[in-house]
Amino acid sequence: MNARLSLLFLIVILLVFSCQSPDTAAVFIRHNLVGYLPEETKEAIAFSSIPVQGSFSVIDTASGESVLTAPAKPDKAPAWGDFLYYTLDFSSLKTPGAYYLQVGEWKSAVFQISDSVYGQYHELLVEFMQQQRCGDNPFLSSSDEGYHCHSLDGKTMYGPMPDSTHMDFTGGWHDAGDQLKYLITGSNATARMILASELYHMEDKFSDVLDENAGADRNGTSDLLDEAKWGLDWIHKLHPAPDQLFHQIADDRDHIGWKMPLEDKSDYGWGPNSYRVAYFADGKPQGLGKYKSQATGVANLAGRSAAAMAMAYSEWTRLRLDETYAKKCLKAAKELYQMGLRQPGFQQGNSFSAPYRYNEDTWTDDMEWGAAELYKATGEKHYLDDAIRFARLANTQTSWMGLDTAEHYRYYPFVNVAHYSLYKSVDGPFKDTLAMYYRTGIEQCMARGKKNPFNVGAPFIWCSNNLMVALCTQIILYEDMTGDLQYHDFLLAQRDWLLGRNPWGTSMFTGIPTGGEYPVDVHTSVWMMTKREAPGGLVDGPVSGAIHRNQKGLVMAEPDEFAEVQNGVVVYHDDNGDYATNEPTMDGTAGAILMMAYWGAGK
Repeated sequence: MNARLSLLFLIVILLVFSCQSPDTAAVFIRHNLVGYLPEETKEAIAFSSIPVQGSFSVIDTASGESVLTAPAKPDKAPAWGDFLYYTLDFSSLKTPGAYYLQVGEWKSAVFQISDSVYGQYHELLVEFMQQQRCGDNPFLSSSDEGYHCHSLDGKTMYGPMPDSTHMDFTGGWHDAGDQLKYLITGSNATARMILASELYHMEDKFSDVLDENAGADRNGTSDLLDEAKWGLDWIHKLHPAPDQLFHQIADDRDHIGWKMPLEDKSDYGWGPNSYRVAYFADGKPQGLGKYKSQATGVANLAGRSAAAMAMAYSEWTRLRLDETYAKKCLKAAKELYQMGLRQPGFQQGNSFSAPYRYNEDTWTDDMEWGAAELYKATGEKHYLDDAIRFARLANTQTSWMGLDTAEHYRYYPFVNVAHYSLYKSVDGPFKDTLAMYYRTGIEQCMARGKKNPFNVGAPFIWCSNNLMVALCTQIILYEDMTGDLQYHDFLLAQRDWLLGRNPWGTSMFTGIPTGGEYPVDVHTSVWMMTKREAPGGLVDGPVSGAIHRNQKGLVMAEPDEFAEVQNGVVVYHDDNGDYATNEPTMDGTAGAILMMAYWGAGK
């Protein structure tokens, strides 16, 4: 009898669900979770498995009343998956306040409209960089004694000295959720933070709360420049002589599971938690295990590091900071640049037991950057001539912007900042040429954006969020160069994607917005072993369904909280097991500081 009743109950339940009206299907509403400035374009996306009829409303959370009603317009771009997509345009609403969107019975998350809606979020990104520090980590310190990891970095390979020579390469930043250190990414992160200081220091957007070691005492320098100096100090160590440069500490022998930096179980031949390998940049293919890089020179690293050093000289001089340190940086910039001239080509990252590495294979953009910054620092015309020559050469190298796929970090650092650095130093016709270089890339991305309902201009390869930040940066720099705002709405669409206007309705920065939906279960040892959130970190971001399905060693730790909205075309998981989409990266975060500060408020 009980079995019959159970069967009858199951049949009734199935009939109820099968007879439900399709009108009850969920409508998902996605917008920028942080919010909007009053005067800017404001567009959200609604999508559902069934047609959405009629209009949407904007509801004032204080009064509960609708302040705007407008049609939900079917999106004309090709859809992702089986969903139908609609644009919700509420740009005419400019009154500051807190609101949510409503379509039928379905409501969105709350957002703000305000002149200061972005506040000091850009400074959270600087805090994340402090959390990534290697050697002396203030985030992990629990006492005045500090937290000092990897104090034996490292022992040399491929250098002019005997292999396994111990040299001091402590410092720098852990690259991502792992604990490797790369000059490839560290040089870019350092230069990009100095660039953010150059652009926004006069607007007083960066605070001086801590000293250069992230201690509690102010030191008269913004925490942003203190963090940049952490990177500069490490580059100085990697450049121990005028013709020497090291480029990587440790390799994928690091990837042995969750481990705290102070208790690093990885073994490079000298025992666990001991010395780690330090790779010399010799411009030749390298690899101590099965896999070899395809290196041809050192100009990418030397040029980019030279740019960082020359920028440091200029910024320290402009702000009247340590004159001796500024001169030290200028000397290093000249030496590094000469190394790049002598050894054109690119040095790639090294792997040991897996095929994954940083595949950068461009270098003329980095030499352009170094030359442009050295010209600004010295006024010596041969640097200007070089910068113009390298700018023309860089434009002949393929960029990711016109491609739908690329190898991991192939076109690093994803945006050619050198064109911006050079722009004010050249005459009118070449100014037009540099602006055209930027426009070409932006318009290639715009063409890609028209092919999807979210108007996203970046391809969904590994670290797609880094590409999104690079695209935003290129538009911001282009606007500053030319005053041309024709791409501004496209810029907003990329920003909004990163901050919640995406299929999953999540920000791509940890801890942003406060109290909102953002990555929590990230692929880092710090999170997995301490459950402490490190706010401000930009995660890798979504990948194509094809990449996700072919990912090696990917095991989800929990059921997919976004299963209902996964479309199969583009995939993202807030899950520590998804190392391809949910691992915060040091360089992606550093690159995003400028973008976030662009909208941020002063102190």
